[in-house]
Amino acid sequence: MTAPEATVVAVDEVDDIAVDALRWLTGTARETPDGGLAWPTRPSDDAVEPMLYDGTAGTIPVLLEAWRHFGDDAYADTALRAARGLAARVDDLDDDSLYFGRTGLALVLRTVHAELGDTAAGEAADRALRLVRSRFDGARWGTLFELMGGNAGIGLGALLAGDPDLAVLAVEPYLRTAEQTANGVHWPHRPDTDSRLHHVSHGTLGIALALARVGGATGRTDLLDLALSATADVVARDEAGPHGFLAPHSTPQFLPDRIAPVAYGWCHGPAGDAQLFRTLRDVTSDPAWTALANRCWHTVTHSGIPQRLRPGFWDNNGRCCGTAGVLALACDRIAEQQDAFGFADVLVTDLVTRATRDTDGARWSNVELGPPPRDLEPQTGWAMGNAGIVRELLRYVRLARGGSPGYAFTWPDHAPVSA
Repeated sequence: MTAPEATVVAVDEVDDIAVDALRWLTGTARETPDGGLAWPTRPSDDAVEPMLYDGTAGTIPVLLEAWRHFGDDAYADTALRAARGLAARVDDLDDDSLYFGRTGLALVLRTVHAELGDTAAGEAADRALRLVRSRFDGARWGTLFELMGGNAGIGLGALLAGDPDLAVLAVEPYLRTAEQTANGVHWPHRPDTDSRLHHVSHGTLGIALALARVGGATGRTDLLDLALSATADVVARDEAGPHGFLAPHSTPQFLPDRIAPVAYGWCHGPAGDAQLFRTLRDVTSDPAWTALANRCWHTVTHSGIPQRLRPGFWDNNGRCCGTAGVLALACDRIAEQQDAFGFADVLVTDLVTRATRDTDGARWSNVELGPPPRDLEPQTGWAMGNAGIVRELLRYVRLARGGSPGYAFTWPDHAPVSA
């Protein structure tokens, strides 16, 4: 992939590419036996996936965004059909987590009920949460013990889906299992590793985010105190102070032959760390967290992204690990701190320049490092594909036109804009 030109793309062109990307996305949907819709992770895949991470549950939110943004009921109708297909998967999943399983489905179905009045979606959300509760073993739901695939995400999802009791049930085991460190606490993200991951997606800060949100919403100060202790552990690992913030991926390094020691996106870097600090700002009203979020932003904007400086450095456009996830934080800062659009413009220009556009619409490829490096097949969903990218492009357009900084669907680990 080559670096994009520096020319800033016009807002109307960003809107146009979002329409093209939505056209490609809806064109990749598969009809389900009950007349619903579902998406594969990649158009060439035989199977469709229900999950929030890279399946149908993660695609419905961008359809709701498009419905609100463009005022076109066709997007709402597509979301309703997708919810029908999603509801049919509630009973047959083996995973209960937020990003990979049943809790993510419950949260999206609850939102479809609230936004579009679909009572069947609401009933399916209720059924999903009952099943999640029934499968708790008293400590956890499976191998993973973090935000994406474990207790922390289930707690966040249950809280936003209207079940605070299940949310507390999910995060209380962290009180019993925390490992004391020199500066706080942390947890293994799975039982078969000595590494301790530090960031939001699979590490300590993701667990802290769930503890803070659930503790703050339910008045459980013990959960909030544990969140602060966990955050202190990672803050003490910072390698970029006093102006920046950059903690290592893990200690000792997890899969060192495959994973870089530092990253900059939402999943394992300061773009995601800032979302935890924004959450603590809102829960505690302590301005120190805003200062830490500012330090994260300093590191992100001085890191070289979104340039592809070398193989393995910033080869992803998506919301989880790439440019769209940083754009989400850039737009938060525009809304909350009246930041200039400069760096957001750079990110959006990069995304527009890297898109593939033809008669089928627009989509994005990420890079397989190889050898040799090669462009991967475009994906459909939230994590690495069109759904996550388009959602952030639409928000950028709204902000550029003086519109609302909010979303139709509140992503569970993304703090809402605060005045």
